[in-house]
Amino acid sequence: MKQQKYYTFFQQQILIMIALSLIPGLVYVFAGWVFGMMIPALIWYCFMIIISLYGWKLYKEFQFHKMDEEALVSWYDRLKVFMYIIFTLWTVIFLLYVGKSEDNLHYIAIFTQIGASVVASTLLVSDKKIFVPILLTMMLPLAGYFFLIGTWYGYILSVFSLIFLIVLLYAAYNTYTLLQRNYFQANQDALTGLFNRRYFLEYIDALLERVHMTEEIVYIFLIDLDYFKTINDSLGHDIGDELLISVSKRIELFSQNTHVLARLGGDEFILISKDMKEQNRNKELAYNFALRLLDTIREPYMVGQHQLYISASIGVHKINPKAKDSTSLLKNVDIAMYEAKTKGRDTVIMFDESLSVEINEHLIIEQKLYKAIKENKLDVYYQPQFYGNKEIRGCEALARWNDTEFGSIAPDVFIPIAEKTGLIIELGSYIMNETFKTFYEWKLKGISSGHLSINISIKQLLHHSFVEDVNALLQTYPVHDISQNIIFEITESIFARDMHKVIEIMNRLKNSGISFSIDDFGTGYSSLSYLKELPVSELKVDKSFIEHLGKNENDENMIKTIISIAKNFGLSIVAEGVETQEQFDFLVDHECDLYQGYYFEKAITKSEFEDKYLLH
Repeated sequence: MKQQKYYTFFQQQILIMIALSLIPGLVYVFAGWVFGMMIPALIWYCFMIIISLYGWKLYKEFQFHKMDEEALVSWYDRLKVFMYIIFTLWTVIFLLYVGKSEDNLHYIAIFTQIGASVVASTLLVSDKKIFVPILLTMMLPLAGYFFLIGTWYGYILSVFSLIFLIVLLYAAYNTYTLLQRNYFQANQDALTGLFNRRYFLEYIDALLERVHMTEEIVYIFLIDLDYFKTINDSLGHDIGDELLISVSKRIELFSQNTHVLARLGGDEFILISKDMKEQNRNKELAYNFALRLLDTIREPYMVGQHQLYISASIGVHKINPKAKDSTSLLKNVDIAMYEAKTKGRDTVIMFDESLSVEINEHLIIEQKLYKAIKENKLDVYYQPQFYGNKEIRGCEALARWNDTEFGSIAPDVFIPIAEKTGLIIELGSYIMNETFKTFYEWKLKGISSGHLSINISIKQLLHHSFVEDVNALLQTYPVHDISQNIIFEITESIFARDMHKVIEIMNRLKNSGISFSIDDFGTGYSSLSYLKELPVSELKVDKSFIEHLGKNENDENMIKTIISIAKNFGLSIVAEGVETQEQFDFLVDHECDLYQGYYFEKAITKSEFEDKYLLH
């Protein structure tokens, strides 16, 4: 797909060629009148007028922003025909006049033929499919004429004509090659050979103008490879680059002749429909196209000696006459793509206004969360944990947020936002500080809360100052057994991290008396080999298994397995999300150690926890 300026350049050449044909052509008509060749000259000039009118029609027809690629290709094909004919007519007049040596008209014919050849090599240099046949059409008859003179100087001029033809072809081809190289460097991605971000933004801007004029609808697809960084980091950038090339070829083959494909950078690709016909306005067709593309990307790749598997997250957005600019379009399709990431990757999400509203709400929540952390407007609630005999064992600290505008905002809303934006570091530090402070205050009052669990984000654990921050809290709240009663809960996603670094950090904290629990065990990245190496003392069964007890035999078997694993490793087992007597009885029968959930108590405020569980 050529850029607008390419087509616009050739459109401008139409007017130049019309002027360079009709004005000098009058000289031939005048010469024909003077030297008795009026009829042939007039016939020739009439043909020149006809082809010029055709060229003028082409000039007026060209409206880049209203033409799809099919229309542009058709227009350009007719432009080439116009150029071929107009230069062929100059060869015709050359052949008519070059034989009139007695009136010296052959000098005019020879000069204009050479001049027309130079014009062709200069104005038509952007396309070798045009200038090569035209130069051959112009110069070979001239060389043949000199050769047919039959004299020594005729042969020399014939040879010189051929040399001149070679020079013109050489110069034009070099210029053409330079233009193509510059065009490639400016608009093509160096690694994959696809169009780059710069070209695509220009294409989108031109497309938007056409959409605004024609009220057509077209779909845009943003593709981001899932976990590509993992492959790049583990196997090296060379393998990563080869994988990107393979993916780009596969997408290009899949969307061949129907879509414009570009690489925006990294592992992001973008597609946009070329065809804006009625059938392509169908949302379901666009969605199914994206699903088929996803299946194509998901097929295995052979890169060197490696068989690689990769999926993608695809965002889809409809470009309609209301679309404003390329920036907002890319922002919207980016929102859809990241929503696909959030939904677990390897899926397709289509952008709509409700999604935009949701993202804007998340942005507002992010801004409010930042302010709430700074102004200490979040609360820490405490949910008790019990032994099988229903005696209290301790509690888990949980963040709660009641905003003046949105009211109560659930943790499953603001915690993922904090994770995504990096605010989880500040949020985690705030909760940890409040929890240590509360534990210290209870100790000063002479009451014991037992064990106190704190959720720790993986990002928080791996933060460069985390160990120092924990030790600083232990110094700030100096109770001799505070560390022995603190448990940090970390999720199974830790198994997907740099385990050597994770184990080193956990051991440093264990030396300070901190214990560890694996939260939501059984839902993600469990690895028994790592479980053996990690300094953990406790496993928590995810509530998703608990809630299906009595309904799903697989969940019951999973709970039995987790309890068995915990016993074999000498770990305590905690069941969270216990809500019914039936669930509790099942867990007691299978020797679960600790229990937590609405069956006993919801998360309550600090003062409520003191009144109900610590001061009696």
